[in-house]
Amino acid sequence: MNPAISFAWRRTGPAWLAALAILGGCASRAPVSSPASLPSRAPASDRDGPEAQVPPNLMQVPDAEPRLEPIRKGGPNKPYEALGQRYEPMTDDAPLAERGLASWYGRKFHGRPTSSGELYNMYAMTAAHATMPIPSYARVRNPANGREVIVRVNDRGPFHPGRIVDLSYTAALKLDILRGVTPVEVERITYEDIRTGAWQRRDEGTRLAQARDARPGATPAPAAPQAAATTLPATPPAGAVTAISALPQDLTPTPAPGAVSLPIPEGGTAPKAASKGFWVQLGAFNRMDGAEAFRQRLSQELDWLSPLLAIFKEAQMHRLQAGPYASREDARTAAERMRQALALTPLIVERR
Repeated sequence: MNPAISFAWRRTGPAWLAALAILGGCASRAPVSSPASLPSRAPASDRDGPEAQVPPNLMQVPDAEPRLEPIRKGGPNKPYEALGQRYEPMTDDAPLAERGLASWYGRKFHGRPTSSGELYNMYAMTAAHATMPIPSYARVRNPANGREVIVRVNDRGPFHPGRIVDLSYTAALKLDILRGVTPVEVERITYEDIRTGAWQRRDEGTRLAQARDARPGATPAPAAPQAAATTLPATPPAGAVTAISALPQDLTPTPAPGAVSLPIPEGGTAPKAASKGFWVQLGAFNRMDGAEAFRQRLSQELDWLSPLLAIFKEAQMHRLQAGPYASREDARTAAERMRQALALTPLIVERR
């Protein structure tokens, strides 16, 4: 080797090898399997806020659509501590209603794992809550302008006094609270709300508020003052977390059109309203407590089945059924899965 070349290599060779190794490591990094707007890593800055370039038409992003999802056992629903405060998340399908302050989080956490393990997408309709079961769906309302959104709760937080929910960027945009911490009302959507379609009962108010703001020359409602929120001095609904106060309005789910209203049996709880569709019957009992005991047993053994279970009182019998399913074929497939898991023979019932 030419002495001059050899000398040059000894001086610069190690540096080139190091540079190539760094470039090779970046090139071999596996991309995140997620929407194009979701980066594979969080930015270096510790300051939160919007991205430099925000995608267009975020006001047209649809709300989260509630689905029957089993509440996870353990994991994000285990008791935990944050900033010296202990939290005990709800672990069952109970109603919850609050008034307090809402904040939002953006680029600092965009692409990072949430408490549920899912990656946070600031442009999706999601939220963080300190104690609501994960996953859950919730209605968030801005009383200053009447706007409402439906979000999917998949993260924990916020952990600042007075704040009750941390919203995604898009959810905050649709509520018009990007300018600061704002008083809101939050209501968890229960399995019964989802089954009966009652969660859709307030969509008209949001559409009217958005239509009002979209009129030519209309001035959007101003953000509410950033005053500290207080918990309402009301009695929480039955089964709700006692530390949370209920909103003053009636939160009883409204049955969907055609739903059957059923009487309350003596010594038992109110049966569910029967939605139209196909149901899989797993048992019929003379007493409500027998049906409820079997429901609890099935919920513990098969967590995927828990959100589908409902008890109906018909002809002095308490029938434990799972559903509703959109078609007989879907119900038949589900019944076969239940038969294999429970070693019993389910019955398919159609409710018109």
